[in-house]
Amino acid sequence: MTSKNAAPTVTLAPLDVDDAELLHAWRSEPVAAHELGHWPRPLSAVREQIERDVDDADHDGFLVLLPDRTPVGAAALTEQNMSDGTATVRLLVDPDHRGRGYGRAALDALADLAFGELPLHRLEALPHTGNAPALAVLAHAGFTREGVRRDACLHRGRRHDVAMLSLLRPEWEALERPRSWEL
Repeated sequence: MTSKNAAPTVTLAPLDVDDAELLHAWRSEPVAAHELGHWPRPLSAVREQIERDVDDADHDGFLVLLPDRTPVGAAALTEQNMSDGTATVRLLVDPDHRGRGYGRAALDALADLAFGELPLHRLEALPHTGNAPALAVLAHAGFTREGVRRDACLHRGRRHDVAMLSLLRPEWEALERPRSWEL
C-alpha cells in the first residue's frame, strides 16, 4: 500500500521488438497521438524504430511494468549525450491506466536510472503546453519549467507551443522520496 503522496511501484524493462504491437496500440490512441504530437505509424514502422533504438547507444527504451509484470506504459531516455551529461525523457501511459500515478512512478524510476546509474546531470522533457496531464506529472516528479518553444510543433494542421522542463542532478538528490532500488 502506498501513501496518498507516494507513487505506486513500477519497474522498467528494456523495450524489445516483441513489444511493438503494444506500443503501436498505445501510440495510435487519439488522445495519446495528439498529446505526443505525432500521427500513428504502421506497426512495421514501430518495429523498425524499436530495432534501430535497441542498437542506438543514445537511446534507452523501456516498458513500464507493475509488480505483477502488467505493462502500463513506455518510457525512454533519448538524445543521451554523456559528454554533456544530458538526455531527454519520454513517457507514454496506456490509456487504460492513466490517472493512477504510473506516469510519475515511471518518471521517478527513469530519473533514478539517469542520476543513480548513469553519469547524467540534466534531464529535459518537451511536452505541448496544452498537455496538462504531462505537465502535472513532470512537476510532481521535480521538473522545473524553463520556458516555451513557440509554435515548435505542427499537429493536425495547427501549431502548438512546446514547454521546456528540466530536472538537474542536485535537484534529484534533494528530492525526499525513496529511490527505485529501495522499493
